[in-house]
Amino acid sequence: MSSLAVDLWPRSLRITLVGIATAACITGGWLAYRYFAKPVHLTVAAGSVDGEALSLISAIAARLAASNAHTRLQVVDSQTSAGASELLASGKADLAVVRGDTAGLADARSVLLLTHGVVLIMAPSSASADSLGDLHDVTIGVVGGPINRPIVNALKQVYQFDRTKVGFRDVAVTEGAAALSSGQVQALLAVVPVTERYLAKARQLFQKAGAKGAAPKLIEIESAGAVADVAQYYESYDIPKGTLRGAPPVPSDDLTSLRVSFFLVANKSVDADTITDLTQSLVDVRRDLLSQYPILAQAAAPSTDTNALIPIHPGAATYYNGNQQSFLDKYDDKLYYASLLLGSLISIILAAWRFAYSGGGSKSMLEPFYALGDEIRNARSETELDDTEKRIDDILKTELARNASRDGAENSELTALGLAAQRLHHLMEQRRTVLRGPP
Repeated sequence: MSSLAVDLWPRSLRITLVGIATAACITGGWLAYRYFAKPVHLTVAAGSVDGEALSLISAIAARLAASNAHTRLQVVDSQTSAGASELLASGKADLAVVRGDTAGLADARSVLLLTHGVVLIMAPSSASADSLGDLHDVTIGVVGGPINRPIVNALKQVYQFDRTKVGFRDVAVTEGAAALSSGQVQALLAVVPVTERYLAKARQLFQKAGAKGAAPKLIEIESAGAVADVAQYYESYDIPKGTLRGAPPVPSDDLTSLRVSFFLVANKSVDADTITDLTQSLVDVRRDLLSQYPILAQAAAPSTDTNALIPIHPGAATYYNGNQQSFLDKYDDKLYYASLLLGSLISIILAAWRFAYSGGGSKSMLEPFYALGDEIRNARSETELDDTEKRIDDILKTELARNASRDGAENSELTALGLAAQRLHHLMEQRRTVLRGPP
């Protein structure tokens, strides 16, 4: 079959076919490398009233790109946590930055606990009430409006605000100081991380509303535990003494309040290996951006409990539990089959090489001797015979050298070669006799 193909197909056609097959193998390998090595891009939705969530996630995305991380982030401004949740639920985003009390998180799985937002109810220092239950005939301005309505609803389930005539009114961040100074509200409710950046903003609200007293005080949520039982996405939290101001300290002692967590979540359908890789990259980036964004000091692993508020993503759990597989453990089967495939490809290439160049030279070392026999019979002088004899000697030397390196013919072929050489020498002697004529 092989010799038939060699006889029927021109060498140029065989070389062309081998070239096409080789190019196809190289192209396939390059495409496979590109597929496995190219970065994975995930869309993350983020937004907040003050724009800090978007700024933080954008900085993380830029850092991942600068460090050539395998998993990259494309940031989408969702304006609010509720908007981020909607994008995640609709499949328009793979990740989202959400607050724990945001609705629509049935398909969300936690990846990273970013920070905690603490409920601060702030009133002028001239206010007589020290706790939420002591407030009467006041209106509390809810900074941020709709995003904090779940907190107001949870407080209403525990406190009888109808009896104490305590009302709530949505207030924009930029209007808080004006609402206080004009008497439209007598206290402000805000949910902020306990960091110097946010606490400074809270103090500025009361400095701008100086007519009602520049020094703020914090109102205690004394029934925070009951509120947390009613709404499980909140937890009771003690604000440390002197958090809002150091001298004199505000609060003057540890003060009970509520807090809610902010998470980076992923849709449960996102590949677990991708989330594992992303989680590791986020932990590395956190260290790099800590000086620029101190709020990242509060970032931590989310709860791995099965009854957690937002269940942890399996990929993130793999990283936090230290169950990441090594390269060999993860790809041992693929490497095994790849080695088999590589061996098969090498065999195919060798066969193709022989196929392309087969038939290009003599099939047998005796074939040149057949042509030399005709030359000897037709020689017209002894000089031509001498040249032919030299060519015979060269062929014999070449074959003997190849046999010495074990790259030549078998012993049976060498025997045939020797007999053929003797036959040629006999013909040469006969031709010389003819050329010299009778004595």
